[in-house]
Amino acid sequence: MDLQLTGKTALVTGSTAGIGFAIAKLLAKEGANVVLTGRSQERIDEAIGKIQAEAGGGTLTGVVVDFGKVDMIDQLLKQVPDVDILVNNVGIFGPKDFEHITDEEWLRFFDVNVLSGVRLSRVYFPKMLAKDWGRILFISSESALQIPQEMIHYGTTKTAQLAVARGLAELTKGTNVTVNSVLPGPTKSEGVGTFVKELADKQGISEDEMEDQFFREMRPTSLIHRFATTDEVAQMVAFLCSPLSSATNGAAIRVDGGVVKAAV
Repeated sequence: MDLQLTGKTALVTGSTAGIGFAIAKLLAKEGANVVLTGRSQERIDEAIGKIQAEAGGGTLTGVVVDFGKVDMIDQLLKQVPDVDILVNNVGIFGPKDFEHITDEEWLRFFDVNVLSGVRLSRVYFPKMLAKDWGRILFISSESALQIPQEMIHYGTTKTAQLAVARGLAELTKGTNVTVNSVLPGPTKSEGVGTFVKELADKQGISEDEMEDQFFREMRPTSLIHRFATTDEVAQMVAFLCSPLSSATNGAAIRVDGGVVKAAV
């Protein structure tokens, strides 16, 4: 299927690995000119090299950004003043007992996971409205709906992303700009793969056995009973970035393998 993305400029935050990398790769394959971001030039160059080898397609550039630093976000906005597609993917996570999460940690998670997307959207969104076309995506999580007890601060930021996305969508009425959220479930990203391997090694079992145990004990509501691949998430995101998704706006789309037990 031609997603009609040739010539579109797409900025994908946090795109040197995991879901962000898969999104950048697929958008480039579909002909978009993709701007990647990462925390080092080395990581960006490595990601661009992999995408060029696997996908080809549109042009690829990169900007070094730490999304916890406002001055670096401002510099990104100067270097990339206009985009057709914004994918707010960058995020941090990590388990911590609630009573040990300090104010500083709460603010750091909110700053990176929520305000990074707010800061970029505040600049790009009015420009999209002015030209009457654009796509903004927030990569949230099933944790937005089922707050994990082991990282309440992370789940809270993912819920906040849904609110920001829906609020922006309300401002698009009668235009060809859409704002949506995507909620991945457990996904076999780089970090998750390492996490599963470490757990398997500790218990002296195979990674496949560890994955089976994870879904039996930790995510028993999963209908696919496995981790999604980053490419499976990226395929949904790429469609929502496309002109073909014009009737989908203000939505929170789950790519969670059925982990969230809900009819809608």
